[in-house]
Amino acid sequence: MDSFVVSARKYRPSTFKSVVGQDALTTTLKNAIKTNKLAHAYLFCGPRGVGKTTCARIFAKTINCSNLTADFEACNECESCKTFNEQRSYNIHELDAASNNGVDDIRSLTDQVRIPPQIGSYSVYIIDEVHMLSQGAFNAFLKTLEEPPAHAIFILATTEKHKIIPTILSRCQIYDFNRISIADTVNHLKYVASQEGVTIDENALNIIARKSDGGMRDALSIFDQLVSFSGNNITYESTIENLNILDYEYYFRLVDKALEGDVSAVLMIFNEVLNKGFDAQHFITGLSSHLRDVLVSKDPITIQLLEVGADIGEKYKQQTSACSTEFLFNALNISNECDLNYRLSKNKRLLIELALIKICQLSGVKKQLSTNEEPAKLQKVTSTSTASEQKQQAPTPEVKPQAPASPQPTEKRGPIKTTTPPPAEKSIPKPPSGKFPPSVSISLSSVKTDDKLTKPKSKKTVDASETTPFTGDDLLAKWENFAKKKELDPGTKAFLQTHLPTLKDDNIIEVMVDNKFQEKELIQMGIANYLRKELNNNLIELKIGFTPETEFKRQQTPQEIYKRMAEEFPLVEKLRKSLDMEID
Repeated sequence: MDSFVVSARKYRPSTFKSVVGQDALTTTLKNAIKTNKLAHAYLFCGPRGVGKTTCARIFAKTINCSNLTADFEACNECESCKTFNEQRSYNIHELDAASNNGVDDIRSLTDQVRIPPQIGSYSVYIIDEVHMLSQGAFNAFLKTLEEPPAHAIFILATTEKHKIIPTILSRCQIYDFNRISIADTVNHLKYVASQEGVTIDENALNIIARKSDGGMRDALSIFDQLVSFSGNNITYESTIENLNILDYEYYFRLVDKALEGDVSAVLMIFNEVLNKGFDAQHFITGLSSHLRDVLVSKDPITIQLLEVGADIGEKYKQQTSACSTEFLFNALNISNECDLNYRLSKNKRLLIELALIKICQLSGVKKQLSTNEEPAKLQKVTSTSTASEQKQQAPTPEVKPQAPASPQPTEKRGPIKTTTPPPAEKSIPKPPSGKFPPSVSISLSSVKTDDKLTKPKSKKTVDASETTPFTGDDLLAKWENFAKKKELDPGTKAFLQTHLPTLKDDNIIEVMVDNKFQEKELIQMGIANYLRKELNNNLIELKIGFTPETEFKRQQTPQEIYKRMAEEFPLVEKLRKSLDMEID
């Protein structure tokens, strides 16, 4: 039986060119070899499985190669390269700092550094997980790391750079390794699959790449696991089944039902997910990722952030056309808040179900608000423009006397009367005898008419026949009907039921609120337009005021507080005067 070698070891890169996803770093190392500017200490840091130890080994092999290629890669044919490939080289020393982290281990290392190499030019010391060294070991290592022998080069590798003391960092050239992108991981997995004779679905490759979280070693380990499960034909369905990953279809179905406001269907989808054994928090984090992917699909600029296969990408494009940006923002906020509160909640399932119900209500509330707000905005704009037009079109009355005998008393304009303006060419009847002196002649323009008569009729007038009187009981009945609407959330319904309106005049309705937020919410829900329509009265005005307690708390100053207290308790004023105290 042939011995099996895992793909992570079998396909470990042996040259700088074969390293995946670290082009800038490998180019820098090759240029250092090319110009013979090698530092005595390097620090390779980054996430797991991105090639830190691999690059350290390639670098050690390359600087000892006696026959470099034209692009400054190891030849793999000289004696030094052969001993390295056969893992019997005495020029490369690897130390695991996780298990050799004491002062004695570092002392042994410093003693070994003095011995020059027998083959090649450099002795390379690779220390993995260097952040695991103790404080004493770091201090014992400082002098050797700063001034090693000319033949010694140290390469330190770590996943947690922040745990290394600054005195070590200052003695090294620091190289930060990047997470391997999903595209690079997919391309490398395709190469491995072709070498192994495995057929694998494109969507399955994307699932593996996302599951590996930027680590190539993890991706190759998952690939081997799937080959053991599915054989030489790996499909998307077998991948999500073996890796216990939620299918995209659950989230597509859930968002579609949420857009329809179907709470029951959304809750049943969540129940189906739980019955299949998936963790509830895994579900809510997946929902947040799905909403994020739908959001980035709306813009051609950000669609490149969508890291899925072509088939799944088309589904995202279809769903994003049905989702508004406001809906996605609010749904993302709800799901993210649910994820943050998950660990603190005692009833975790109820927490997620409430979040799903809130998401279902987003589309309905938005539709209700938009239908109520638009007529109000239109009416406001129309009335503003009409007033501006009236101001521009109103003619200025002008008096042109021919021979005034004596100054006439100035007429005072009375209140504007709602009368129908006469035709423009209609002549004014002659006044009775003795009204004006015989020497005064009056033209049509000299007559001071009422402003209302000279202004053109407004574009939008209120027909008095369409205004129906109503009582306070009628008002309360319509108010309660509005509060019972399905699309309103429980908090809004409770607010409307506790803050009832009062009828001040025939058409003026007054509502008392507690704060500015309630005032803004009451205006946005469009209840004024609703009452005008239901009560058949276009003259209704909604006035919002603050309760006396709120007004008092909002405006009172320390002086006002003291004055009020002194009025109720006169002894307080006597005490203040006797102690000669001042009010700050």
